[in-house]
Amino acid sequence: MFQVSRIYKVEGLGRGGLHHLAESSLRIHSSLRAKPELNMSFAGLNDADVAAALAACAAADSFNHKAFFAKVGLASKSNDDVKKAFYVIDQDKSGFIEEDELKLFLQNFSASARALTDAETKAFLADGDKDGDGMIGVDEFAAMIKG
Repeated sequence: MFQVSRIYKVEGLGRGGLHHLAESSLRIHSSLRAKPELNMSFAGLNDADVAAALAACAAADSFNHKAFFAKVGLASKSNDDVKKAFYVIDQDKSGFIEEDELKLFLQNFSASARALTDAETKAFLADGDKDGDGMIGVDEFAAMIKG
Protein backbone atom coordinates (compact mmCIF):
# COMPACT_ATOMS: atom_id res chain seq x y z
CA MET A 1 0.00 0.00 0.00
CA PHE A 2 1.21 3.47 -0.73
CA GLN A 3 0.01 6.89 0.24
CA VAL A 4 0.22 10.17 -1.59
CA SER A 5 -0.05 13.32 0.47
CA ARG A 6 -0.01 16.92 -0.57
CA ILE A 7 -0.94 19.92 1.51
CA TYR A 8 -2.53 22.93 -0.10
CA LYS A 9 -3.20 26.29 1.44
CA VAL A 10 -6.81 27.03 0.64
CA GLU A 11 -8.14 30.47 1.32
CA GLY A 12 -11.70 31.71 1.13
CA LEU A 13 -13.41 28.33 1.33
CA GLY A 14 -16.52 28.30 3.43
CA ARG A 15 -17.66 25.28 5.37
CA GLY A 16 -19.20 23.66 2.25
CA GLY A 17 -16.03 24.21 0.24
CA LEU A 18 -13.93 22.37 2.80
CA HIS A 19 -16.44 19.51 2.75
CA HIS A 20 -16.15 19.20 -1.05
CA LEU A 21 -12.36 19.36 -0.80
CA ALA A 22 -12.39 16.49 1.71
CA GLU A 23 -14.68 14.42 -0.58
CA SER A 24 -12.39 15.01 -3.55
CA SER A 25 -9.38 13.96 -1.50
CA LEU A 26 -11.14 10.74 -0.49
CA ARG A 27 -11.99 9.92 -4.14
CA ILE A 28 -8.38 10.52 -5.19
CA HIS A 29 -7.07 8.34 -2.35
CA SER A 30 -9.50 5.54 -3.28
CA SER A 31 -8.43 5.62 -6.93
CA LEU A 32 -4.75 5.21 -5.97
CA ARG A 33 -5.19 1.79 -4.40
CA ALA A 34 -2.90 -0.85 -5.82
CA LYS A 35 -4.40 -3.02 -8.56
CA PRO A 36 -5.34 -6.53 -7.52
CA GLU A 37 -3.48 -9.38 -9.15
CA LEU A 38 -4.84 -9.73 -12.67
CA ASN A 39 -5.57 -12.94 -14.47
CA MET A 40 -7.00 -13.87 -17.82
CA SER A 41 -9.16 -16.68 -16.46
CA PHE A 42 -12.17 -15.16 -18.27
CA ALA A 43 -10.46 -16.24 -21.50
CA GLY A 44 -10.14 -19.80 -20.23
CA LEU A 45 -6.40 -19.53 -19.63
CA ASN A 46 -4.88 -21.90 -17.13
CA ASP A 47 -3.01 -20.19 -14.28
CA ALA A 48 -0.21 -22.78 -14.44
CA ASP A 49 0.25 -22.16 -18.19
CA VAL A 50 0.36 -18.41 -17.61
CA ALA A 51 2.93 -18.82 -14.83
CA ALA A 52 5.09 -21.06 -17.06
CA ALA A 53 4.89 -18.62 -19.96
CA LEU A 54 5.87 -15.71 -17.72
CA ALA A 55 8.78 -17.70 -16.26
CA ALA A 56 10.01 -18.52 -19.78
CA CYS A 57 10.39 -14.82 -20.58
CA ALA A 58 11.46 -13.50 -17.18
CA ALA A 59 14.89 -12.42 -18.44
CA ALA A 60 15.19 -9.17 -20.36
CA ASP A 61 15.11 -9.60 -24.15
CA SER A 62 13.76 -13.16 -23.90
CA PHE A 63 10.14 -12.35 -24.82
CA ASN A 64 8.78 -13.83 -28.03
CA HIS A 65 5.11 -13.00 -28.47
CA LYS A 66 4.35 -16.03 -30.68
CA ALA A 67 5.88 -18.42 -28.15
CA PHE A 68 4.10 -16.62 -25.31
CA PHE A 69 0.69 -16.84 -27.02
CA ALA A 70 1.21 -20.57 -27.60
CA LYS A 71 2.39 -21.24 -24.01
CA VAL A 72 -0.50 -19.42 -22.33
CA GLY A 73 -2.96 -21.16 -24.66
CA LEU A 74 -4.32 -17.95 -26.17
CA ALA A 75 -3.56 -19.12 -29.71
CA SER A 76 -6.07 -21.97 -29.34
CA LYS A 77 -8.89 -19.84 -27.91
CA SER A 78 -12.00 -18.61 -29.70
CA ASN A 79 -12.06 -15.27 -31.47
CA ASP A 80 -14.36 -13.96 -28.72
CA ASP A 81 -11.82 -14.90 -26.03
CA VAL A 82 -9.00 -13.30 -28.03
CA LYS A 83 -11.06 -10.10 -28.34
CA LYS A 84 -11.71 -10.13 -24.57
CA ALA A 85 -7.96 -10.35 -24.01
CA PHE A 86 -7.43 -7.45 -26.43
CA TYR A 87 -9.80 -5.22 -24.45
CA VAL A 88 -7.95 -6.01 -21.20
CA ILE A 89 -4.62 -5.08 -22.78
CA ASP A 90 -6.12 -1.89 -24.28
CA GLN A 91 -5.81 -0.12 -20.92
CA ASP A 92 -6.90 3.32 -22.14
CA LYS A 93 -9.92 1.85 -23.98
CA SER A 94 -8.98 3.63 -27.21
CA GLY A 95 -9.75 0.61 -29.37
CA PHE A 96 -6.05 0.16 -30.10
CA ILE A 97 -3.03 -1.22 -28.28
CA GLU A 98 -0.33 1.44 -28.39
CA GLU A 99 3.40 1.07 -27.74
CA ASP A 100 3.15 2.10 -24.07
CA GLU A 101 0.46 -0.56 -23.49
CA LEU A 102 2.59 -3.20 -25.23
CA LYS A 103 5.53 -2.34 -22.99
CA LEU A 104 3.38 -3.42 -20.01
CA PHE A 105 1.85 -6.40 -21.84
CA LEU A 106 3.09 -9.06 -19.40
CA GLN A 107 1.59 -7.19 -16.46
CA ASN A 108 -1.86 -7.97 -17.84
CA PHE A 109 -1.14 -11.58 -16.92
CA SER A 110 0.55 -10.87 -13.58
CA ALA A 111 0.91 -7.50 -11.86
CA SER A 112 4.41 -8.50 -10.75
CA ALA A 113 5.66 -9.33 -14.26
CA ARG A 114 8.41 -7.25 -15.82
CA ALA A 115 7.96 -4.59 -18.47
CA LEU A 116 9.13 -5.47 -21.96
CA THR A 117 12.37 -3.93 -23.15
CA ASP A 118 12.24 -1.29 -25.88
CA ALA A 119 13.54 -3.83 -28.42
CA GLU A 120 10.91 -6.42 -27.43
CA THR A 121 8.16 -3.81 -27.55
CA LYS A 122 9.19 -2.54 -31.00
CA ALA A 123 9.40 -6.09 -32.41
CA PHE A 124 5.98 -6.93 -30.95
CA LEU A 125 4.47 -3.76 -32.44
CA ALA A 126 6.12 -4.28 -35.83
CA ASP A 127 4.67 -7.80 -36.11
CA GLY A 128 1.16 -6.78 -35.11
CA ASP A 129 0.80 -3.40 -36.82
CA LYS A 130 -0.08 -4.48 -40.36
CA ASP A 131 -1.56 -1.16 -41.51
CA GLY A 132 1.41 0.93 -40.32
CA ASP A 133 -0.53 3.30 -38.05
CA GLY A 134 1.74 2.64 -35.06
CA MET A 135 -0.97 0.76 -33.13
CA ILE A 136 -2.50 -2.70 -33.04
CA GLY A 137 -6.25 -2.91 -33.63
CA VAL A 138 -8.45 -5.76 -32.47
CA ASP A 139 -8.38 -7.52 -35.86
CA GLU A 140 -4.60 -7.14 -36.12
CA PHE A 141 -4.26 -8.55 -32.60
CA ALA A 142 -6.45 -11.55 -33.42
CA ALA A 143 -4.52 -12.20 -36.64
CA MET A 144 -1.21 -11.99 -34.78
CA ILE A 145 -2.37 -14.52 -32.19
CA LYS A 146 -4.00 -16.92 -34.62
CA GLY A 147 -1.36 -16.55 -37.34
